[in-house]
Amino acid sequence: MSGDHGHHPEAPSGFEARTLALESLLVEKGLIASAAVDQVVAAFEQDIGPMRGARAVARAWVDPEFKKRLVNNPAQALAEIGIMGYGVEQLVVVENTPSVRNVIVCTLCSCYPYSVLGLPPTWYKSAPYRSRVVLEPRAVLSEMGLELPDNVDLRVWDSSADLRYMVLPERPRGTEGMSEERLAALVTRDCMIGVADPAVPAAVR
Repeated sequence: MSGDHGHHPEAPSGFEARTLALESLLVEKGLIASAAVDQVVAAFEQDIGPMRGARAVARAWVDPEFKKRLVNNPAQALAEIGIMGYGVEQLVVVENTPSVRNVIVCTLCSCYPYSVLGLPPTWYKSAPYRSRVVLEPRAVLSEMGLELPDNVDLRVWDSSADLRYMVLPERPRGTEGMSEERLAALVTRDCMIGVADPAVPAAVR
């Protein structure tokens, strides 16, 4: 799904505008480089932030009791593996199964579980995603590369300031012999938003 689908991009919030202004000033004075800022943002979007949630998912895959606690009391379970911070207390974990799939969105703004997923991707904050994933979720997921059978129940969860959601994806077949660390490497940010499945290396298929 493209970032805007022909719509005009939304104006940045006051906080975003101040951040952009500060970045521009620092770049102008030669104190930082735009490329360096982009690298840091990419790291938080793709690596550092999502790695926390990925650790929790991998632990749930190998430890059924931890999985129960993660679904029933996410804050407590995450604290067990050292994951705490803003938003954890408001987190709800929804589990994918063979018959039920989940996807998260924030239709009003871009509420997001930063503590476990890092920074939200740009498309998550876009107006087209926020509106279309509620109205036509299967079409949106298909455009993002995830095709779901018609007999699978697809549930859309709308985040808010009071509730943030994280998807617990299904453990891929053929990964029974993999270590927890290797399993965590299969879990991406998009898997925990619900718009992708964990990718399994060809060697273990």
